[in-house]
Amino acid sequence: MKKQDIPQDESSMQSANMTEMLYVTDENNNYTTAQSIGWEAKKAALDESMALINERIEEAKQNVANGIVSPIIYFMELNKMDLQVLAAYVDKWQWTVKRHAKPKNFKKLSDSTLKKYADAFGISVDELKNFDGK
Repeated sequence: MKKQDIPQDESSMQSANMTEMLYVTDENNNYTTAQSIGWEAKKAALDESMALINERIEEAKQNVANGIVSPIIYFMELNKMDLQVLAAYVDKWQWTVKRHAKPKNFKKLSDSTLKKYADAFGISVDELKNFDGK
């Protein structure tokens, strides 16, 4: 793509004061970098992926409210984490995090273990313990 052809369409990146660096060719056909605030196709893809993420967050919230999963799952989704990432943050095996995601096991967790989760999510232990999905 030529430097002068870089799209500068309205996007969610612009509202967050972000730009994307692209590799382009200059007037001498040498590779260089340039900034773009986005383009329509990328905006559509990002909007769709954010909608899917928001659906997952809402589903996790409902599952907490219905007693299917513990608040760990909701905050994991809210923070755009997966089991592998969360397990690394709390220094636990993935299967251990899966166990903690069950309400009956979550209720038995020590405050020190809950603190690890709360710190990973950037919330207090009380917020984590008392989140009921409502």
